[in-house]
Amino acid sequence: MSIVDNKKAFHDYFIEERFEAGIMLEGWEVKAIRAGRVQLKEAYVVVKSGAVYLIGCHISPLSTASTHIHPDPTRSRKLLLHAAEISKLIGKTERAGYTLVPLDLHYVKGRIKLEFGLAKGKKQHDKRATEKDREWEREKQRMVRAAQK
Repeated sequence: MSIVDNKKAFHDYFIEERFEAGIMLEGWEVKAIRAGRVQLKEAYVVVKSGAVYLIGCHISPLSTASTHIHPDPTRSRKLLLHAAEISKLIGKTERAGYTLVPLDLHYVKGRIKLEFGLAKGKKQHDKRATEKDREWEREKQRMVRAAQK
């Protein structure tokens, strides 16, 4: 079950490979995510010092959060992956033009997981071509529906 999607990622990047990781969260963050107060729009994933981090993900704290905790909505959150997956990511991101982009947050057996992709940036003409193809598919569907009536 999906919590939040990053639709902008599919507009700006070609997603070549997908990965799923757990996230190290604090208690108030889990409550806020379950309430749907999370944004992935400006977030990105980086590999530094042998670990993978989610940076820029905004989790708005609930008003009922504890008074003795001072929540930081955009702190870096460590992603939980196997060592073999991390080494594979390090090798692939060091190649030119590849980046790691968060795609969506979802539940797996009650746990919150992040799906992110190995992506290559789209140029402006690629974005236009994608939009043109999408419009043509929509128009074809309209024509088929009109012909069936």
